Amino acid sequence: MTARRQALGRYGEDLVERWYAERGYRILERNWRCPSGELDLVVTDGSQLVFCEVKTRSSDRFGTGFEAITWAKQQQVRRLAAQYVRQRGGWAGPLRCDAASVMGRTVEVLTAAF
Repeated sequence: MTARRQALGRYGEDLVERWYAERGYRILERNWRCPSGELDLVVTDGSQLVFCEVKTRSSDRFGTGFEAITWAKQQQVRRLAAQYVRQRGGWAGPLRCDAASVMGRTVEVLTAAF
């Protein structure tokens, strides 16, 4: 991945992290990694644990960020979320997977997207 694309991805994650923080969510992890992959954001809203996949675009020439979160990517996020919970000894509350699309300064978050 080029430095420009990495910077664009970090920018989008910064904006989405701020979006959650402004709504009272607590940020637990950013770019949590394991051998199987990476979770962009892990946040909590009280008892609910939320895993958010963030896609940032500089234009919609190749589709929106939401369109880039394919079925296969959704399945990967679910597997990684399960691994995250297992590594931390479980989670008593509900789990949720969100999707975030960033273009320019516009942030859209679909809660319980998949």
